[in-house]
Amino acid sequence: MICRHCGTEIADKAIICYRCGAATTDPVRKPAQIPSRGRGVLSLVGLALLVILGLFLGQVGRTMPPPQGGRLDLIAGILVGAALVLLLIRIIRRRR
Repeated sequence: MICRHCGTEIADKAIICYRCGAATTDPVRKPAQIPSRGRGVLSLVGLALLVILGLFLGQVGRTMPPPQGGRLDLIAGILVGAALVLLLIRIIRRRR
């Protein structure tokens, strides 16, 4: 048998060419598809924006008088807490 890749004569029962390492038959299975990471980057950016917005609202809430400032502090805490919960869910999912 002759190697399809390099033209070297090899044994009839050879699985690969000893010279170039090319397979002598077509693959039986397709290689596994690697999932894209594009969505993961977007979710991390979203989490970062939530945290930044929460911290900004917290700072603004401290400088405002009590009625409005207390509401902004509450919203800031909720945003930062939500970002942390989403981050924990993401970490747990990756470990599975």
